[in-house]
Amino acid sequence: MNIFELVIDEESETFGVEAISLVEKPAIESDFIALKKEEPNVMLADQEQRIVMGPALIPDKPIYRRNGDAEFYVYFSKTTIRRAMELYFQHHNQANTTLEHEDAVNQTYLMESWIVEDPEMDKSRLYNMEVPRGTWMVTMKIENDKVWEEYVKTKKVKGFSIEGFFVNRLSLSEQIAEVELESYADYGDSVKNNAKRGIELNERNGNKCATQTGKVRAQQLANGEGISVETIRRMYSYLSRAETYYDPNATTECGTISYLLWGGKAALGWSRNKLRELDVLEEIEELCKEMHDSAVTESNPPKE
Repeated sequence: MNIFELVIDEESETFGVEAISLVEKPAIESDFIALKKEEPNVMLADQEQRIVMGPALIPDKPIYRRNGDAEFYVYFSKTTIRRAMELYFQHHNQANTTLEHEDAVNQTYLMESWIVEDPEMDKSRLYNMEVPRGTWMVTMKIENDKVWEEYVKTKKVKGFSIEGFFVNRLSLSEQIAEVELESYADYGDSVKNNAKRGIELNERNGNKCATQTGKVRAQQLANGEGISVETIRRMYSYLSRAETYYDPNATTECGTISYLLWGGKAALGWSRNKLRELDVLEEIEELCKEMHDSAVTESNPPKE
């Protein structure tokens, strides 16, 4: 079975880890632990800490993937993992959390993050966790009552899984040799107006909704700029999955604002038709379906 190294393509529009998901079955097959008040070196008042600790990425760990009939493994090197962690914080994504790569959750955030340099001396050994050198460890604070009571304490979720954009080294080499010249700006005024509306609502909301990528995308659409086929792919992928979070009456909710920033329902229809015109719609729809179970996937609503 083939095995591919996943790397970060920093020349692309989107790259790196954009969110961390709480999942029942981590792709890296390593569970987190919920820290308790009786555990060592922990300061605690009269309430539960609501802290979970575990690996986000383990270097050279084969991760099984399937695309149609094709089965393969992917892995991350120590260098890629370190850079992924750096970009995660550089892009201010530490509060981006989802459940099972589907539902975005608030009141959760990373409070610690580090790369394991010495497995024998690392903090993780205090909690009987054995991880190799180069592992990206995280500690997450969960102030969301429902997530803590219904998912962590009941062990419906057992570990972390990343969401982001990576490419395998082979396809990256192919991309470097190919320059994409086509871009499209025929999405109409409805898409532009939705993006403008999203920008306006986000400004009223302190610009706290969406990732930096989503904010940049809104500016492009509002200005009528051309967007690449790859961006149209991502637009359709995000909007088709995030539609359930959109409520035109909930103008302070991030799900609604993020959806508008990407052009809203008008952009969903336009991107679908454009991808059909370009004969790649079926491929993208299949990818969207697979992303529900993937640890290497794009950011989920409403933080896009």
